[in-house]
Amino acid sequence: MDVRVLSATHRDLSADVDAGRFRLDLFYRLNVFPVEVPPLRDRQDDILVLAKYFVERFAAASGRRIRNIDGRTLELLQSYDWPGNIRELQNVLQRAVILCEGGTISIEDAWLWRVGGGKTKTAVPLDSVLVRQEKELIEAALEETRGRIAGPEGAAEKLGLPRSTLESRIRNLRSDKYRFRVAIGGRTVGS
Repeated sequence: MDVRVLSATHRDLSADVDAGRFRLDLFYRLNVFPVEVPPLRDRQDDILVLAKYFVERFAAASGRRIRNIDGRTLELLQSYDWPGNIRELQNVLQRAVILCEGGTISIEDAWLWRVGGGKTKTAVPLDSVLVRQEKELIEAALEETRGRIAGPEGAAEKLGLPRSTLESRIRNLRSDKYRFRVAIGGRTVGS
């Protein structure tokens, strides 16, 4: 069997190896043919090409006819720093297509993470206090529902979130949803 493994990361793995956060043997196995791709903020020319591609893709998937991107939107796309890289661009444009009511999409400035003075925010995570509070809230709901996520008695319902959103937040917060499940009569209860 011939197997090829492709891996991608935004991390500096050699620094992680030096710091003891990544295994040296695994680094050598993965570092056969490294390809470095600069962040989107360093590839301004790619932004418009990618924007057109994503708009066409999302419009086709939703059965809509979108022909144009608003001029102000083009300016916003090119002036923004894109700390979330292509994934962030993709999400912003998907939202624009979903909310588009005509043949021209536009985005709102509020959709982009900005810091005062018009400068863009560079990969600053939510304040640690807010993250901790969100994790506590989710874990309290999971404990109350004995680890059940979906359904009328699930944590998603109690928190007023779609199941997929709650699952995503649990993953992002690195919460262990399984520790809240309760064993009853030899079987585990929870979704």
